[in-house]
Amino acid sequence: MNAKLLAVANSDRSNGYEEVALAFIAGRGLNSSGVGATIVADWSQTLPSGATVLDLGCGTGIPISKVLIERGFNVYGVDASPTMVAAFRAHFPSAPLECAAVEDSDFFGITFDGVVAWGLFFLLDAAVQRRLIRKIGDALRPGGKLLFTAPSQSCSWRDAMTGRTSYSLGHEAYREVLEAEGMTIVGMDDDEGENHYYFAQKAYVTAAQPIFAPCQGGIQARHTNLANWNNSAPLN
Repeated sequence: MNAKLLAVANSDRSNGYEEVALAFIAGRGLNSSGVGATIVADWSQTLPSGATVLDLGCGTGIPISKVLIERGFNVYGVDASPTMVAAFRAHFPSAPLECAAVEDSDFFGITFDGVVAWGLFFLLDAAVQRRLIRKIGDALRPGGKLLFTAPSQSCSWRDAMTGRTSYSLGHEAYREVLEAEGMTIVGMDDDEGENHYYFAQKAYVTAAQPIFAPCQGGIQARHTNLANWNNSAPLN
């Protein structure tokens, strides 16, 4: 890559998605029932009524933020593509929104009951993913919940839209990083688009020590048990 092209790539905080934003919007960006909507809707049932949720890499807000907003949640969005952010704002003008790379955002300076990062983690290199997980841990309230997608295996591949390299840390590495930041994987799932989901929860903190609430039949491996995931045990 020549110096000019390298400079352009380095200045693009959207990981290539600003360049393909119009194509993205014409496809997934307008599909309200797109892949992921059902699982996110099920996951949202484990959150408190009226919960505050951060959508990282929110894109146009469709379908993920839309699913949450329609269910009465207070959704905050962060995306680095100006074109995507403009589309999100047109769809949901009252939702707080920031045009920034997730690794640069201060997440509005507040804490959240839930964080969702659909199709985001693997766009970032390994070191940035680890830092992002640390930031999410800080941004989640005790007992807060995280949903993100990434392959279960450690691997890399070319993103179909941008041609850039994507990276998955793999289940074991994600588990280790999450646990180091006070979160535990309590469930996993796969959707019709072969996206792999991780459901994690931040520890509840007492005066004595951080603990996870006792299991009351929480998720085992499928999202069909999400209704029971108000107090969940770790999934090893």
